[in-house]
Amino acid sequence: MTGTTTSSASDLAAITEVLRRGQDAWNAGDGAAYGACFTNDATDVTFVGTVYHGAAEIGRAHQALFDSFLKDTLLTIEIVEIRRYGDAAVVLTRGEVAKGTPKKLGKLATYTLVRQADGQWRIAAVQKTKHKPLMETVSFTFQPATRPSS
Repeated sequence: MTGTTTSSASDLAAITEVLRRGQDAWNAGDGAAYGACFTNDATDVTFVGTVYHGAAEIGRAHQALFDSFLKDTLLTIEIVEIRRYGDAAVVLTRGEVAKGTPKKLGKLATYTLVRQADGQWRIAAVQKTKHKPLMETVSFTFQPATRPSS
């Protein structure tokens, strides 16, 4: 993990654990367990641009996906950085959904997690996108100022 701000080791472990539980639920095809990782008013913007609201809807919709389009898929997540802001955290991940081990982690997701009144960390929002290296190269070539510093 890189990019972490001053945080207690227990908070970082709890934040990481929520993402691991979500990954495990996905890999088990368990929409209810996946939805339980989210707040009751969460927002999930999927890779295809669908917006789901709330833990119950996220769980229900993902169960339908796990039973059809995403059947037998595995979610692989690598945490790139965690930044803490009081009782909130922004987590950048690389990942992929595939049947079996992915060749590369070509998707990025930005998670916002919050510590709720019960002390538990849950996902309040997630936005997923596909990394497009060719488009990045074109952009950096024709406009070098668009290249990030890190």
